[in-house]
Amino acid sequence: MTQTTAPRVRTLVLLLLAAACALLAGAGPASAHAALTGSDPRQGAVVDRAPAQVSLTFSESVSMDDDSVRVLDPKGKRVDDGGPTGTGGTTYAVKLHAGLPDGTYTVTYQVVSADSHPVAGAYTFSVGAPSETSVSATAQAAGGGFIGGLYGVGRYVSYAGFAVLVGGAAFVLACWPRGSGVRVVQRFVVSGWLALTAATLLLLLLRGSYTGSGKVSDVFDLGLLGEVLQTKTGAALVSRLLLLAAAALFVAVLFGAYDKREDEERRDLTFGLAVGGTVVAAGLAATWAMSEHASVGLQAGLAMPVDVVHLIAVATWFGGLAALLVALYRGPADTPVPTGAVRRFSAVAFGSVVALVVTGTYQSWRQLGSWTAFTDTRYGQLLLAKIALVAVLVGIAYFSRRWTARLADTAAVVVRQRGKAGGEREKAGAKASGGSKGSGNAKGAGASKGSGKAQGSGGSQRAAQLARQRAAVDAARQKRQRDADPHRFALRRSVLAEAGVAVVLLAVTTVLTQTEPGRTQEEATAAGASSTAPSTPSTGAVTLDMPFDTGGQDGKGLVRVELDPARVGANDLHLYVEGPDGTAVDVPEVKVALTQEAKDIGPLPVAPDHITTGHWSASGVQIPVAGDWEVAVTVRTSDIDQVTVSKNAQIG
Repeated sequence: MTQTTAPRVRTLVLLLLAAACALLAGAGPASAHAALTGSDPRQGAVVDRAPAQVSLTFSESVSMDDDSVRVLDPKGKRVDDGGPTGTGGTTYAVKLHAGLPDGTYTVTYQVVSADSHPVAGAYTFSVGAPSETSVSATAQAAGGGFIGGLYGVGRYVSYAGFAVLVGGAAFVLACWPRGSGVRVVQRFVVSGWLALTAATLLLLLLRGSYTGSGKVSDVFDLGLLGEVLQTKTGAALVSRLLLLAAAALFVAVLFGAYDKREDEERRDLTFGLAVGGTVVAAGLAATWAMSEHASVGLQAGLAMPVDVVHLIAVATWFGGLAALLVALYRGPADTPVPTGAVRRFSAVAFGSVVALVVTGTYQSWRQLGSWTAFTDTRYGQLLLAKIALVAVLVGIAYFSRRWTARLADTAAVVVRQRGKAGGEREKAGAKASGGSKGSGNAKGAGASKGSGKAQGSGGSQRAAQLARQRAAVDAARQKRQRDADPHRFALRRSVLAEAGVAVVLLAVTTVLTQTEPGRTQEEATAAGASSTAPSTPSTGAVTLDMPFDTGGQDGKGLVRVELDPARVGANDLHLYVEGPDGTAVDVPEVKVALTQEAKDIGPLPVAPDHITTGHWSASGVQIPVAGDWEVAVTVRTSDIDQVTVSKNAQIG
């Protein structure tokens, strides 16, 4: 790298890193995949009498502790009694003290969604009539603050380390086997392993504070660390550390013995390293896929392996690109990157892009759900930015492929130059030797023995010094000859531009993984609009529990119907199906019918929509008159097994 080019490269890299840090800093608190879709009492409701409990329903299963849900009176004093109890993984309830006075109460919650992200919020309801309250109903900053920012940086470094480790090793193994003996390439791949290991340890320490209080002191709480190890995310991080131990062995073999083997032995070793490296890389990628967005929601069984392929394709492209950049700029002059290696990487990168397009399209459909989510949700906007950056990256890669096609392979030229320079040095040495011999004969035998030894020692030191100087001059000349190729110079510049865009793209991807998917955000917005719609005073929600038994295999369970606000007019209906052990289960079909026999009304059919595992919902269920209504639910557990159960409820 020339003296004028080096400062420009450093400046460009610093600017790109600054842009990446700005993106991470602007990410704010993490938005979770889980969203509050219902509550009882609902947000802003005014109930005639104090409820016995407060229940919260989320879009996916969440994990809680005894302090996750708090209910505060107008003065800020807690009125909840005991920890929350779950019903099916998505609905949790906390009991309240008896005899609560009238006024406005605040419900706050902070939980961890199934895809590892913390989510917090707050809302109010009133008993009798609204009143002034000293409690703020704004949402808590879950995953924010200094710990949240540090956690985001750790996530970015872990993604970058994974890309450097996997992509760098793949570049050496598949594109440039001789690069395993190049010191700068070795250091580059090892730095990826070190970065990923350090970032994983940091995330493990920060996890408890990140999902909880956000205090720095909690980072060193061993009790909290023990709780983290029992969670899905904690298990994923520990598994990542174990896989990194196997990755260290892979790197040691790749750089320790691979370059010294004969061709036949190298081919056998290449096959073994390729298989082992693929298994380790897939395992590392799975530690993300099995604990984050891909592990929950729609088609999770398909989404996780697709996410693994997506992550490996990203690492192969970005990491290999960075390895090529290091080799082009920092590689030794006597070991230039050959044309064949660059062309092989170009083919590997093209395959990675194809895999990214296919898997990215599926992920976009799964996480967005609609075209409007591209512009109406933060996830969709970030995804558009990511797509634009990928398009820019592919455009730059197109020019890199053009320079690769024109690239003159200077390896043979360098070898010839080295041979020529070596021959010239041999001739010069022979000439110098002959001159010294003649001089010695002219002087005669009068020199002392000690003086001869001194001259011999001084001559050998001088010869060694001259040899080092000639080697330095030869290396500088070889570097100038290598860099004189205009096509190679253009390739270096285009690869540098690709790597710069990749740095920013990786930052956008990191923020994207911490952002609530568009599909969930739209569902939460719709649920929030429904829960905040003005309504007349009501008698409160009605909850009916009805055991059922269809008579077939796995035909027993409990169906719960919640009708809110249980008054004349529009109502929201939520239906939950649980197995005998209380866990949420899906059944092929559920139907609801409302009948009032006293006035010969009904049955009025209701077809609820499936929301998540064991949860169906219908909005705008019309109740025409007040009175005693029969709520009948038909549950079908197989093609031939079904049963109808019913209970009466006073509505209006």
